[in-house]
Amino acid sequence: MPIKIGNKAPNFNLPVNGGQTASLNSLTGKNVIVYFYPKDDTPGCTKEACGFRDAMPDFKKANTVVIGISKDTIEKHEKFISKYDLNFSLASDENNSMCDDYEVWKEKNMYGRKYMGIERSTFLVDGKGILRAEWRKVKVSGHVDEVLAAVQAL
Repeated sequence: MPIKIGNKAPNFNLPVNGGQTASLNSLTGKNVIVYFYPKDDTPGCTKEACGFRDAMPDFKKANTVVIGISKDTIEKHEKFISKYDLNFSLASDENNSMCDDYEVWKEKNMYGRKYMGIERSTFLVDGKGILRAEWRKVKVSGHVDEVLAAVQAL
């Protein structure tokens, strides 16, 4: 079933840093920002993660949890978190299940070379598990502010 604003967001159950597991169903009552990014410790992904880190006090005031998802391993996530002092969870989707459910695994093109990868995307899920907003083909500059404004408008 295609992901669609106003519908129930696909649940997930993924390993996160710290030996924990994150699932959307366990976060009922909280808004959840689920953002997909291509790779830990690359320029755009670092800028985006640090943007969410810096805005985390405002997200917490809005009863919102942030979870970043990529195909990187938990070990890589833990190094990324430590290096940039990230204050939210990063989940590992090594088997591509969430990327498929959220329709972010796409054909990409760089310098004429086509390959499959994660399309930078963000989803806002409300406390009842309903998808309220989505951002596809995200440009990092200004993105976190836009997401925060959407959360605050709920």
